[in-house]
Amino acid sequence: MDLDVFVAAHRAEWDRLDSLVRRRRRLTGAEADELVALYQRTATHLSQVRSSAPDPALTGRLTSLVARARNAVTGPRRATWRDVVRFFAAGFPAALYRTRHWWVPTALLSVVVAALIGWWIGTHPEVQAAIAAPEQLREMTRPGGRYETYYSSHPATSFAAQVWTNNARAAVICLVFGALLGIPVLWVLFQNMLNLGIGIGLMGSAGRLDTFLGLILPHGLLELTAVFVAAGTGLRLGWTVIDPGHRSRRTALAEEGRAALGMALGLAAVLFVSGAIEGFVTPSGLPTWARIAIGVAAELAFLAYVYGVGRRAARAGETGDVEEADREATLPTAA
Repeated sequence: MDLDVFVAAHRAEWDRLDSLVRRRRRLTGAEADELVALYQRTATHLSQVRSSAPDPALTGRLTSLVARARNAVTGPRRATWRDVVRFFAAGFPAALYRTRHWWVPTALLSVVVAALIGWWIGTHPEVQAAIAAPEQLREMTRPGGRYETYYSSHPATSFAAQVWTNNARAAVICLVFGALLGIPVLWVLFQNMLNLGIGIGLMGSAGRLDTFLGLILPHGLLELTAVFVAAGTGLRLGWTVIDPGHRSRRTALAEEGRAALGMALGLAAVLFVSGAIEGFVTPSGLPTWARIAIGVAAELAFLAYVYGVGRRAARAGETGDVEEADREATLPTAA
């Protein structure tokens, strides 16, 4: 293809399409039909340029023009229940699967940090004394103390809502502020692991670690996994600022940012489940083994969702981003 001849032959059509798109709200019936025809024709031109003469400048111009014309022809698309079903059946699990190389190591390292903090507190009485007075520590760790009554101190419904709100807030901080090189994410992670480590250390030093784990595991497995996913995704977003790869930094941040915001919606649902378990199962009169079994079942269901549904969706091309028709047109960059 002779690119100069091709451009000269079709420039008038592209300019006319651009003019119609700019005043799309004031078109006559004939002009609206002309807009549709020119949109279809220009989309064909874009395909020809991409396959025969992939000039970056021309491809970028036509890509933007076709995207704006498509929006003018189809109008703004409204979200439907179909979009919600598609998100949870493909987009969300694919995003979870794609980011597993970030949140799985984050989870493992965080658990190790919490365990080390717990060991340090449990084996050093002077550290325990710095946390609280001896009588306060006994009040927290004794049978029927504050660690045990915490989960039954409020009505289950309001407690579950409070837990969901607090955890969702932590997840959103990780996802939204991850672009700040991941620094807020590390702080949120440390605060969560510090609280967990303190509980492990104090209850372990009182010889009641089994009781503590029986209280924390039913809801904590799924709850902490959601926090780790949010943290891993936030760290990935922060790394995108440093290394956007083959994409421009603006395009990379837009794509990963949209996926992160979608992840926030999906994790809100996951945290709703963990909050319900914490509000209704953890303080229930069920045997410890039954409560833990419910938590393990919820965690295994989530992992099956990620590595089963998510893997298939990712291999089918899903990324967790919005559909292509709803994305802003981007210009190609040199590799």
